[in-house]
Amino acid sequence: MWRLAKVRHKSGRLGVTLEEFKLKRREQERALRQARRDNQLVSRRLLLSDDEEHDVNMDTNTAELDVVSLLHKLQHSSPEREIHMRLLTKALRDPSVQLSFVKQENSVHLLVGFLSGSDAQCRLQSVRCLHELSHSPHPNVAPACLPATPYLLTYLSGQSTKFTVGKLLAQGIVPALATCLENQRHNPAVVEAVAFTLSQLLQTKDAAPKPVSMVLASRLPSLLLSVLNPDPEFSLGPAIECAWCLHYIACSCENNKALLTHGTLTHCSSLLVTLGEALVNGNQDEGLELLLCPLLRIVGNLLSSCPAEELAGQLTDSRLVVTLCSMVQSTVQTRPSLARESVWVLNNLTAFSADFCSALLTHDLVHRLIQLLSFSQGINTMVLRVLANAAFRGKEFCITLTQLGLLTALLTTLKMTDKEMVSLSLDLLFMLLVSSPQVAEEFVKISCLSILEALQYNSDGDMRRKATYLLEHHLLS
Repeated sequence: MWRLAKVRHKSGRLGVTLEEFKLKRREQERALRQARRDNQLVSRRLLLSDDEEHDVNMDTNTAELDVVSLLHKLQHSSPEREIHMRLLTKALRDPSVQLSFVKQENSVHLLVGFLSGSDAQCRLQSVRCLHELSHSPHPNVAPACLPATPYLLTYLSGQSTKFTVGKLLAQGIVPALATCLENQRHNPAVVEAVAFTLSQLLQTKDAAPKPVSMVLASRLPSLLLSVLNPDPEFSLGPAIECAWCLHYIACSCENNKALLTHGTLTHCSSLLVTLGEALVNGNQDEGLELLLCPLLRIVGNLLSSCPAEELAGQLTDSRLVVTLCSMVQSTVQTRPSLARESVWVLNNLTAFSADFCSALLTHDLVHRLIQLLSFSQGINTMVLRVLANAAFRGKEFCITLTQLGLLTALLTTLKMTDKEMVSLSLDLLFMLLVSSPQVAEEFVKISCLSILEALQYNSDGDMRRKATYLLEHHLLS
């Protein structure tokens, strides 16, 4: 292995050695991953397509009239009842409609009736309606839903109490959910409803540490993983909900040894390869992308929260790198949010393992990543971090990256108006130039000096210092 050497300076204005630079970069990357985990934990998750999201922004008066009409239709038995319930769930995402709904006579009792009825799909939709109401900003909405809470608890464990996290835990909701999931594992609607309930419990502000520790000490992790084998005879709904549960657990824990012990990383990464390849090959199964999102987050968060030595034996399949690159390429224009999730996992994967950095080279993936540097929305910055992870590994990697055209690509990124892109490009350039005199010679050969000279007059002080340092210590000396 190439041994890192200290960089000698003419002056101490920047005053960093390569080792100090790398240590600072590790700390910045760690902070970035932690911030992303924190954001994912508190973000409200809605399983909607873009069209459905758009439909929610309807005219308020029209939406309120629709709710009154839907309530009237739901009070009478109809083969279209399930459709009307789904429409009601969507309408209740509008805060003004939520207030109008609870003011209607017997509206909550109607939901309670469906909750305790025999139709599994209507039961599930009634829970989702109550979930939308529970997020209402109006203080009068949530109390209006209290009549439903005893039925929710009876459905799970035969007990009743007010719907608060502390009371639910005290009344035994975790073992009740585990028992229900185990006994009803062949009933997709029940499994989906139980997992949805658990995901909401884990997503609350109180989720760390008590609910999470109770869940980890129960049978639930193994049960949730057992559902992550989508049955072709049923929809992907149960697997989607179970994946979100595991995601919230991974977000909540500083050290995810327990999930690793259950084989979560191995199982989810293997499933990610299978489903990712299906997506890239044009599989249009409903819900496939909705399952991929939590799977990506599980793998990404486990990689960022577990010590490298504990991850060593968990991931060995280089196909994961290939799949992630292919997913980014195939979704970058149509589903940029999924592309961002994919490249974030790729960043964590290459930050953790030199072997996966090598896989970028052996599978000829670098040129595919370079092509993605023109895309914005946070994708190009994360791609630069992936390439920097490879350069971070030493001289041989830097020389190979240069030969594959990375220096030429930096000609473009250093001219961008995005400050983060320019700053990351300067950091990456620093690692390349320090690695070998050959890289510095190539940089001068392709006439890049003028770009750095221009950056010496940039309004951003950090960029000016970096550009000046590279010119004085690695190019003009």
